[in-house]
Amino acid sequence: MDKDTENQSKKSAETISSSYRDSLKSMDTEEHIDLAFYRPIGYAWACLAKKLGITPNVITIASIFLGIGAGVAFYFPEMWINVIGMLLLIWANSFDSADGQLARMTKQYSRLGRILDGLSGDFWFAAIYVAICLRENVTSEFFMAHHWVIWVMAVVTGICHAKQAAMADYYRQFHLYFLKGEDGSELENASNLKKQLGALSWKKNFWKKLTMTSYTNYTVQQEATAPAMQALRHELAVRFPDQKIPRQFREDFRRKSLPLMKYTNILSFNWRTIALFVSLFLTMPWLYFAFELTVLNALLIYMVIRHEKICRRFTRMLKEGKY
Repeated sequence: MDKDTENQSKKSAETISSSYRDSLKSMDTEEHIDLAFYRPIGYAWACLAKKLGITPNVITIASIFLGIGAGVAFYFPEMWINVIGMLLLIWANSFDSADGQLARMTKQYSRLGRILDGLSGDFWFAAIYVAICLRENVTSEFFMAHHWVIWVMAVVTGICHAKQAAMADYYRQFHLYFLKGEDGSELENASNLKKQLGALSWKKNFWKKLTMTSYTNYTVQQEATAPAMQALRHELAVRFPDQKIPRQFREDFRRKSLPLMKYTNILSFNWRTIALFVSLFLTMPWLYFAFELTVLNALLIYMVIRHEKICRRFTRMLKEGKY
C-alpha cells in the first residue's frame, strides 16, 4: 500500500469514527452493553437507511412490528420459538438504536419521532405481557386455577414499567441538559406543552392533538414524581432567564448526577430483557414480572430519592448565592 492510499484509508477511518461518535447521545449516558453491541449495529442500520433515504420514523415503525412479533413468539412453550422471539426483540432494539442515531446523523429531530420512539417500547412490552399471561394460563397449574392472578401481576407490572422507563428517561434528559445545553437534550416543560396543546383543535389537528395530549400527560407525570427537580428548574429560570447557567454550576451538577446514570440504564432495555430471557429459559415467564415488581421498583425508589436530594442541595446553594 503506497503512502497516499494509506493516508486516504486513515482519513476514511477517522471520518467513520467521528460520524459514529456523533451518532451517540453522550458517553455519560450510554450503557456498556449498548456501546459494545447495539450502538455499532444501530450505526450500520442508520448508515444503510441514510443511503436509501429511509427516515428515522420508518425505522421506529418497523421496530414496533418486530417487537410485537417477539411477543407472539413468547406465547409458545417451545424453546426454539422463544429463541426466535429473543432474536426478534434484539433486532427490534437495534432498530430502536438506529432511529435515534439516524436522527442525530441527519438532524431529523422531531417531537413526533420522540413520541413514536417512546411508544414503540410500549407496544413491544404490551405484546410480551399479554403473551406471558396467555401462556401461563394454559401451562401453569397455579395460574390455570387462578386465572386472574397473572393478569393482575401484568397490569401492575405494566404500570410500574411505565414509571420506571419514564423517570429513567427524564433523569437522562436532565443530565444531558447540563452536559450539552438545551439543544443537546429533549427535556420538556409541561406548562409549555399545555400551551401548545391548547392552541390545537380536535377538529383540525386531531392526530397531532391526540399525540400531544399523550405526551403532555407523560411529562406531567414525570414532573409530579420529581418535585425537587421542578423547584430547581424554577430557581434556575428565575436566576438565569436567558438560560446562561454558569459553567461551574453545570459541571458540579453533572458530577453529582453522573453516578445515577448507571441506574437509569438498568431501568431501560438491556437488563430488563436479560431478566426476561432468563425467565423464558427457566420456563417460568412469570418470574420476569416478579423481577420488575421487586428489583426494578426498589431501584426506581432509590434513584428518585437520591436525585431529589441532589436537586434540593443545588436549589439551596442557588438561594444562598453560591453560583
